[in-house]
Amino acid sequence: MKTQTTRRLVESALMIAVGTVLSVLKVDSLWAFGGGLTIGSMVPLVLISHRWGIKWGTFTAFVYSLLQLILGVDNIQYATSVGMAIAIILLDYVIAYTVIGLAAMFGSSRPGIIGGVVVTLGIRFLCHFLSGWMIWDALWPNELGMTSAVYSLWYNGSYMLPEILITAVLACILVPWVQKTFPRR
Repeated sequence: MKTQTTRRLVESALMIAVGTVLSVLKVDSLWAFGGGLTIGSMVPLVLISHRWGIKWGTFTAFVYSLLQLILGVDNIQYATSVGMAIAIILLDYVIAYTVIGLAAMFGSSRPGIIGGVVVTLGIRFLCHFLSGWMIWDALWPNELGMTSAVYSLWYNGSYMLPEILITAVLACILVPWVQKTFPRR
């Protein structure tokens, strides 16, 4: 029992580290107007969810969200009120990333993996969309003359849709491979 707990902690720490490194390595794409397109930075969290279950996956994703918050703490300085700061913390970090821990909710079949990725990263997109619409547009109205909801949809969708596709493809390849290659014992 103690060995399995140690293994789970070590694997989670490694996956948090890999996800963090991948989150820093952003790719500029021709179509992405905003955010940063990563090369599968959410996949390590998806793997932990499938390997150790959604309860542990959610805990691991929560720890990851706190690390992302620390790395992005400069964004909170733009808040003009305590409520706005709390909304940035929750929508852009804590909820947006913690929800990825639920990725195994539909099981480990290929449709289950894809469904889990689409739902959890879809919720992450919704968090960023709401933050962009309600918070960031109030701070910096867009210069394109779009309504704030349309602008937030375009801005966040331009990187989240490719992020969902990349994560789904990589997870469909890696989840079965990890389960076969590294049995939990």
